[in-house]
Parts: sequence; structure tokens; C-alpha cells
Amino acid sequence: MVEQETGNRNIEAFGGNRDNITIFGQSAGAASVSFQMLSPYSKGLFRRAISQCGVALSPWALQRQPMALTKKIARKVGCWRTDVDEMVTCLKMSDPVGLTMAGKIDVLLILGKGVVMDLLELSPVVDGDFIPDEPSQLFHNAAQFDYLAGINSMDGHFFAGVDVPSINMKNATTVAQVKGLLAGLTKEKGNAAIDSAYSTYTSHWGSVPDQAVVKKTVADIETDFLFLVPTQIALQLHANNTSGARTYSYLFNMKTRIPGFPRWVEAEHAEDLQYLFGKPFSTPLVYFPRHRDLSGYMIAYWTNFARTGDPSNGDSKVPAPWPAFTKYRHPYMIINNKISKSSISYDLRSYYVDYWTKTYSLLPTIKRDQEEEDTATVY
Repeated sequence: MVEQETGNRNIEAFGGNRDNITIFGQSAGAASVSFQMLSPYSKGLFRRAISQCGVALSPWALQRQPMALTKKIARKVGCWRTDVDEMVTCLKMSDPVGLTMAGKIDVLLILGKGVVMDLLELSPVVDGDFIPDEPSQLFHNAAQFDYLAGINSMDGHFFAGVDVPSINMKNATTVAQVKGLLAGLTKEKGNAAIDSAYSTYTSHWGSVPDQAVVKKTVADIETDFLFLVPTQIALQLHANNTSGARTYSYLFNMKTRIPGFPRWVEAEHAEDLQYLFGKPFSTPLVYFPRHRDLSGYMIAYWTNFARTGDPSNGDSKVPAPWPAFTKYRHPYMIINNKISKSSISYDLRSYYVDYWTKTYSLLPTIKRDQEEEDTATVY
């Protein structure tokens, strides 16, 4: 928050307009942008926001059991105490390097034991102050900001490749592996959710599904759960609450440039950044003309949005108009090197969005064990 206040005060010294500031971020940075929008402290500090592949509603963006995590780290650094105040005092006096290492992600520990999402623990909490309530209840605070948000079509592929390594290998991905992934993602809902989600995601498989279809389904599951569905909910909540501000949605689906992945892999997590920051122009020998086309399009849309609040209007020419996402109409721009009027589509993966927001959300939540019950609401 201090950075936002400082930027608002000082941006004019760098040629900026304090009344026309846009903040944007990708992945964890995108979730941070989303939290900034939702906090009551952000009023008047900026005008627009862009979230690329992450929002405050993403399941990895919020730590819902902060006391349980505190106790876990306290045990690692020798600060476990029965008295919470004594434990916190010890943690405050602990070596910061030791604390950092105690919270370090070790991907190797998760292989075959759960899902990557479970390792993403050091996240913001509902503190009753900067984040005063559940993020979904705070979109009235974001009504003043123009908002542009979207995802990459294979945002979940990297994480799926850790959770189910066979999707990037020649050996088969089994039904048991797909259900195991779903079990890890939906454990708060129990076995009923596994069968429900499996049925939803395999309805197009047929009796003998091609392995490429099975493997891509695994990537789609993690993309939807971790990125796409939370982003669509955030866009809808913003459009529902807006007071004159605009909302825009996109899907970035340029085929991956990362070698060695299967043919079905499209835009990997973070692959949008190279185009947005102009790498096809700064290092032209490792890119093709189509990559420079895409880079030019993204830079034009993003800078127009920052200047005017409308990605289609500004000093930069764009290949096609980008309609706003509204309460009742849900257009999105498909971003790749061939943008045209036909790049506008509607209701992004609505079948799966409806599943997670309606069918899945209505399933009963399994009661946690007593220690988690006692500590989950302590902030």
C-alpha cells in the first residue's frame, strides 16, 4: 500500500499523471493487483487495473488457515508454544533467513502426494483491515476502476505437469490419475465432488478417448480451477458492481514457444509477458514476424486501456474493436497473432464456469478436523 501512495504522490516527476494511473500484474502480481482494487484503502490512488492470469478469488491467492500455517512454521524454527502470544513473540525474534526457508516451496515433496496448489501457502489473509472481508464481498470497492483481466489458455499446464507428470510423457495418463488430481483440488467437498467433476470433464471423451484428449483435459482442469473460473467470477462481480467504470475480458491462446511440450499445448503460464514487454522487437533473431505482430497488438491494446480506459481507443492503432464485458453480455478477445473482428467470442467456457460456480459450489463442504476448525478463523 505504501508503494501505491508513493507512486500516486511522485508519478508526475516521471512524466505521469496522478489522476490516470494504471496498475497491472501477472500471476501472483495479478492477484496483488486484484487485492489492491478490493481494499478500501485504494480509493483515489489509481484509476485502472489489469490482472493477467490471477485474481484475488483464485484458490491459491488467499491463505484461509493462517494460524495453522503459523504453527507449522513455528515448529520448523523452534518457536512452538502452547501460548499463541508467546509463539508469535518468538517468531518475531527469529532469524529472517530461517523463517524464509521454513516457508520455502519444495516441489519435490508434492510429487505423488497431493497438488501443487497446497504448497502455495504464504498468501494474503482476510485481516479485517486491508482485506476486511471475503474478496468476493469487496467488489463495491472496485466499482471506480476500469478493469481488464484474462488468462492464458494453458495457464494450468505447468502445475498439471507436476501433479500428473504423465501428461507430458509418452506413457498413458490413467483414469485413476485424473481422479487423483480432482481429489486433491476438491478435497473440501469430498468424494461426491470427485465423481461430479470427473463426469463433467470427461463427457466428451467417448468410450475409448485418445490420450492427447485425456492429457489436455488434465491441463484444462487445472487451468479452469486455478485461473479461468476465478477470473470469470471476478469479471462478473466487477461488471455487476461498476459505477461507470468498464470491464474487459480476454483469452490469450498463442501456441507455446517452449520446446519439448506436446502438440496440444497452447499458451503456457507467463508466456504473455514476452509479447507485452516487446521481446520480439528487442531480440528479433529468436522470434518470427507473427510474434512481432502479436507483440504490437498487445502493446497497443494495453497502452490504449491505460490511457483511455478502452483498449480499442487511444493513440495506438488496433486490429479489431474490443467490446466491454457487461452484467448481461460476456464478450472476450481471443489474443494471438491473427486478431480480427472474428476474434471476439462470448461466454468463455461457460459450461465449466457454470459447473464450478453452481453445481460444485452447492455440494456440502466436509467438516475439517478440530484443530483446523479452532485455528482457521484466527487472524
